[in-house]
Amino acid sequence: MQPVDVSIAINSYKNTELLRLCIESIKRNVKGVSFEVIVVDGETEESTAMMMREDFPDVRFFSFAENVGFRRLVQKGLEMSRGSYALLLNSDIIVTPGVVEEMYAFLKGRPDIGMVGPKLLGFNELFQESCFRFYKPITILYRRTFLGRFGFAKRHIDWFLMRDYDHKHPQEVDWLMGSAMMVSQASVRKVGFMDERFFMYMEDVDWCRRFWENGYKVVYYPYAHMYHYHGKGSARGGFLRSLLFNKLMWYHIASAFKYFKKYRGKPLPSHD
Repeated sequence: MQPVDVSIAINSYKNTELLRLCIESIKRNVKGVSFEVIVVDGETEESTAMMMREDFPDVRFFSFAENVGFRRLVQKGLEMSRGSYALLLNSDIIVTPGVVEEMYAFLKGRPDIGMVGPKLLGFNELFQESCFRFYKPITILYRRTFLGRFGFAKRHIDWFLMRDYDHKHPQEVDWLMGSAMMVSQASVRKVGFMDERFFMYMEDVDWCRRFWENGYKVVYYPYAHMYHYHGKGSARGGFLRSLLFNKLMWYHIASAFKYFKKYRGKPLPSHD
């Protein structure tokens, strides 16, 4: 197999129709770089397997019989990639014309940058927050409980969400949402894959922190944009209802505990 400029690795989980839209947007809109498309699917359903066989035989497809979590899907995509750069996408992303080429040119020209993420918009064209400052333990409490209604908590959440930044120009950030990120394979070889202790949630936070710790910048790049269907599954139903019924919220809380335990007593990586 010949090498390519960019490996576009899509991680998917029980989302056949959104996955179809994602792949079609890539095939329709990526023109200026050589690329391959890889799909890694968790707990694969027959409808997804059939679609990949019949409609996208040129896409490299890897499936798992069980739900292996976000980290494992991303790692498999990276392991199978032939490109010097990898664009890691959730299956609920729609790629727009020129965005892959622009991110690739930006990242290729800056070897000090290990990861870059685009601006994300909802399908209704509304802006989505996708770059952040590092969590503090209090951040989880403010975002998950009634305390978030108070002014002091709202100010902290605004700080966490980087609402003091206009999101119109490229900016070094602490971490990027894992829904869409391009990385250089050289940086991944140094940093390593996502930490296996995280099954779901906080993998992207931890990974970005390790990029910074290994001397690579993480950059939000709003000149390029993609569309994102963002369900926020762990936040549905309010705090008390979620504690009782929402398994995703428990994954988030458990991952947060693991994250803070891992970095307890360690200083945050510094950057401008």
